[in-house]
Amino acid sequence: MKDLWTVASFTMKEMIKRKSFIISNLVIFLIIIIGFNVPNLLDMVTGNEEEVSGMDVILLVDNDNIYEGKLELLNEMNLGKNFKVEQTELTKEELKQKIDEKEIYGAMLINKQDNQIMISYIVDSMGMGDGINKVVEALGTLYKDIQIGKLGLSSEQLANLTPAFLMDVVETNENPASGNIFAIMLLSIVLFYAIYFCAYQVSSSITTEKTSKIMETLVTSTTPRTIVLGKTIGIGIVGLIQVAGIILVSVISCNLFLEPGLLSNIIDVSKITPMLAVLTIVYFILGYAIYSLLYALTGSTVSKPEDINSANGPVAILAVIGFYLAYFSMMNPTSTINVFASLFPFSAPFSMPFRVMMGTATTMQIALSIGIMIISIIVIANISIKIYSSAILNYGTKMSIKDILKIYKDKNN
Repeated sequence: MKDLWTVASFTMKEMIKRKSFIISNLVIFLIIIIGFNVPNLLDMVTGNEEEVSGMDVILLVDNDNIYEGKLELLNEMNLGKNFKVEQTELTKEELKQKIDEKEIYGAMLINKQDNQIMISYIVDSMGMGDGINKVVEALGTLYKDIQIGKLGLSSEQLANLTPAFLMDVVETNENPASGNIFAIMLLSIVLFYAIYFCAYQVSSSITTEKTSKIMETLVTSTTPRTIVLGKTIGIGIVGLIQVAGIILVSVISCNLFLEPGLLSNIIDVSKITPMLAVLTIVYFILGYAIYSLLYALTGSTVSKPEDINSANGPVAILAVIGFYLAYFSMMNPTSTINVFASLFPFSAPFSMPFRVMMGTATTMQIALSIGIMIISIIVIANISIKIYSSAILNYGTKMSIKDILKIYKDKNN
């Protein structure tokens, strides 16, 4: 146990002292702080609220009085826009000038041509999230209501013409899915990158120590099993501290720089429970253990740092397959493929936490998933340590899969 902690602490110190580790973390923290400051930076660039008070206003110009003075009703339809009705006749050139002078965001010039209603939307630049189609649809609905009102129909007849459609969704699954898909995908992506990049450091560390001949000292001082497990634990602890630091900086930045309630409008924070936090940490540890042990194996088979990427290729492909299996199964959280993704040990770290967040995972499935991952870790650790103990002092060319299998068979004989 003492040797195990000695290797782990040595690995932790070596990682923390690296300039690449320090710089990458500082860059990540800076990106997080800037990201949470985007609304404030936009305000600084575009000016304060008083200076751009007209920039959320769409001016409506009904020169032919088609809507009979009822365009103000659009402000009661929750279209996400503020509408101002202009009583005097304005030309397109005059409206363009108002837009250029930042008096308004845009304008809609409404005219009637040959029994058709022509709407000219004048705006500086039309973005993807402009939402103008909803406004046009609302204008069509308002015009129909005005024309129907002229028919002298009773309120009952009007109600029959425009009934309210209500939809009640009944899910037959015992654990129906619920939750913000954006938050769920974000959690899955964060878990993937945290597990993958922490695990990748194991192969990098092993190869670096082989190149610098430090490995020869380690092997003569302790057992290969202690080295593998010690490095895995040491880098894992650093990874957990790194993830905790990122979460801490994010929470502090959110409270300091974002308006209260803004984040809750994007992410359903009610789904983030202590149980979810504990399970996320558990799956991070288990997922990291699986991939780090695989990377320990690949790292021991190469003797030059430039060969790391090619040696790690199969593990990287396996990690990407596991991530996308979990990612795409989110589209149908109660499907069989989704259940499989949460039980398959290489995709479970990215899949099961979001299933817990959506409320579709049962206690039995969670227990089975953790059990499968623990068994997988034991099997992979056994294979990795056996191959590692023979391949670690190989300073020749990169070992092939055939060589690795031969070493494993010899160890079992």
